[in-house]
Amino acid sequence: MKELLTDIDRWQRDAKRIVLARVVDIEGSGPRDPGAAMAVNEDGEVVGSVSGGCVEGAVVTEALALLAGERQPGVVTFGYSDDEAFAVGLTCGGTIHVFLQPLDW
Repeated sequence: MKELLTDIDRWQRDAKRIVLARVVDIEGSGPRDPGAAMAVNEDGEVVGSVSGGCVEGAVVTEALALLAGERQPGVVTFGYSDDEAFAVGLTCGGTIHVFLQPLDW
């Protein structure tokens, strides 16, 4: 999380809207432990990681949908049995639960 703060600070100064994505749970094996975080701004810029790259694109899509009002804050789940997660590369055999929330200044 500390690595994110510099970019989040800069984005805040630039009045960018931001979503914070955090791994809140894993089942089985997962690429990152709970607490791993990434931030996405309204321009699609990303800092941090919730999966080491395998589902980051899908998380960015969900974050941008949240900023666009197309989804509510909450948990998004990616797992091996989920065809979408497999398509984006989560082949570790586990399931990760990522909580998305907008940062509200």
